[in-house]
Amino acid sequence: MCKIKIKTVLFLIVLEIFFVTIAAFEETCESDRNMEEQCRLHNYKTVKPLLDYFRQVRNELEDSEIKEKKLNELNSNLIEKYHEIVRIHEKFMKDEALLDKYKNKLLKGENDLQLSQNKVEKLQSEINSKQNIILKLEGQLTDKSTNLENCELQFKNLNSSLIEKDEKIKRFSENIQNNTEHQKTLELKLEKSKSKLIKQDKDIQLCQSEIDTLNRKSENISERQKKIELQFKDSQTKLIDKVKENQLCQSELDKLRPTSCIPFGDSDVHKLNVSGIGFFDVLCDSQLAGPGWIVIQQRVGGNESFNRDWATYRKGFGSYKSDFFLGLEKIHRITSLQRFELYIHLVAVNGSVFNARYDDIKISDEDSGYKLSLGKFSGTINKNSMRTCEDEKFTTFDRDNDTHLKDNCAKLYKSGWWYTHCYNW
Repeated sequence: MCKIKIKTVLFLIVLEIFFVTIAAFEETCESDRNMEEQCRLHNYKTVKPLLDYFRQVRNELEDSEIKEKKLNELNSNLIEKYHEIVRIHEKFMKDEALLDKYKNKLLKGENDLQLSQNKVEKLQSEINSKQNIILKLEGQLTDKSTNLENCELQFKNLNSSLIEKDEKIKRFSENIQNNTEHQKTLELKLEKSKSKLIKQDKDIQLCQSEIDTLNRKSENISERQKKIELQFKDSQTKLIDKVKENQLCQSELDKLRPTSCIPFGDSDVHKLNVSGIGFFDVLCDSQLAGPGWIVIQQRVGGNESFNRDWATYRKGFGSYKSDFFLGLEKIHRITSLQRFELYIHLVAVNGSVFNARYDDIKISDEDSGYKLSLGKFSGTINKNSMRTCEDEKFTTFDRDNDTHLKDNCAKLYKSGWWYTHCYNW
């Protein structure tokens, strides 16, 4: 802007000088008209550079005006751009404030994300532990399912065997009912015989008193005494016959005595009549596995010693209220009568209850060492441990029948049993 103003002033000064020079030349030329041509030529020569310069200045002035216009336009554009830059700056400041706000939110979000990530990692660890527990539970569930299937099979077998036993019980009940009726009839006969015997005893006593009276009164009545003696002998013979009849009735009653616990149906001590032994007491149980079980061994008190000799195990020992063993000879005789099952009931120290069942059990005679024989196995115990005792003879500390080469297992474990290698299979 300053440059353009200086050039304009300079141009005006030059133009002024030009006009002054022209006026001077005109005055000179008027005095000398003749010299007009020369003045014209001189003026032309003098003015021409100025005119050229003037043209140049005018052109420059026009260019400067154009440039000034352009400059004004540029200046206005620059002002607009400045205002636009101010607006952009204000917008930038607002955006920067928003950016700071977003940065703060982003930092807060990053903190929240870190907390969430920590929670996710914690939850992931818990999920992993839960998954491990789930896998473990799945394995246990698989085992339980297998055990359940086994239990279902055992239940079906037990159900079928229970149906068979129900039929047997019905038959036994019918037989018992018939035997009971017959027993009642025999008991009635026995009561009649007893009443007759009592009457005979009274008659005998009366006869004896009469004889004594007659003996005291007179010794000469010998014939009458002989008759009384004959009557006494006749009464005595009848009495002997009645006693024999009572003995026969008693033997028939004894035959009707039960040989198992099935007729009783309770848990108490009852008397059995087994061939080869006669009458003996047994403990019956109808609570653990149904009615009609004969308890052959019980260990609940811990006070009874089972380290006994062969003769004691043969006979049996202990108390039915605590620990006892029924006796090898009795078990042999019982299992020889008919088919019996073996049921083993175990209670662990922690209170867990287990059982094992064999659908047949037999014990041979003493000459064979009371050898053990077992049927099919079922139960909640995983291992069929009693199977190793099968076909083994009974061992006590004074009679070594086990298969261990060095030691007597009954001495080592202080109890008689059907040992193999002292539990080392």
